[in-house]
Amino acid sequence: MILDKIVEDKKARLIEHKNVISLTEMKKLSDKTEKKSDRSFYDNLKKDGISIIGEFKKASPSLGKIESKINLTERIDEYNSSADAISCLTEEDHFCGNVDYLKQIRSITELPIIRKDFMIDEYQFYEAKVIGADAVLLITAILDDVQMKDFYQLSAELGLDVLVETHDEHEIERAMKIDPQIIGVNNRNLNDFSISLETSGRLKKYIPDDKVFVAESGIMTDEDVLYLKQIGADGFLIGRAFMEADNPGELARRWKEM
Repeated sequence: MILDKIVEDKKARLIEHKNVISLTEMKKLSDKTEKKSDRSFYDNLKKDGISIIGEFKKASPSLGKIESKINLTERIDEYNSSADAISCLTEEDHFCGNVDYLKQIRSITELPIIRKDFMIDEYQFYEAKVIGADAVLLITAILDDVQMKDFYQLSAELGLDVLVETHDEHEIERAMKIDPQIIGVNNRNLNDFSISLETSGRLKKYIPDDKVFVAESGIMTDEDVLYLKQIGADGFLIGRAFMEADNPGELARRWKEM
């Protein structure tokens, strides 16, 4: 399955990264890194109205290489005027991501940034803080219950918010064991990369009202936005539609106002 391959490749990448900067050294760098206390991923999503997380990614297994019509700096300027947070892919092998992209984005925005990656090792959480992330993604499908709890606690200790990603009823049940503030429903099946927005519609009833509910993947049209607003989504994480748009800021503003 695609997901298993991504995780295996991530394990290999982690060996390379630790050979360059050891876990001990990364922890020291993390201790020296100050995070702005007023830059909260959670607070920016929790406010009234629909919140939008604008994504930066270069590729995906389902799309291949994405030909963006504007460069990184122009894109972040667009997000600065329209989005509530930014998602940056840092996975190298399947999404053509890199931690350097997140560092560059950090230097040109005050919006909170979530590091979107396949987080399977404590090293990545210390690294997330060092490179300037304000939040991280926990994918329920690739973590057991002990890892979920430990990584959620470590994130809190590092001052990082967490978006816990789910895809079915069982994963939501598991996610609720750690009582997360933000629950994401990925409309994309990470095993075969098929998409159905009805996944969000089906799972909304299992998400308590006091949680921030983020719909992820497959949001491409006005109809998609209206459907997800109707079912009660609090926020959207949008990648492809923005990456392919000439003016993602204008699109984000329009979708917020619908």
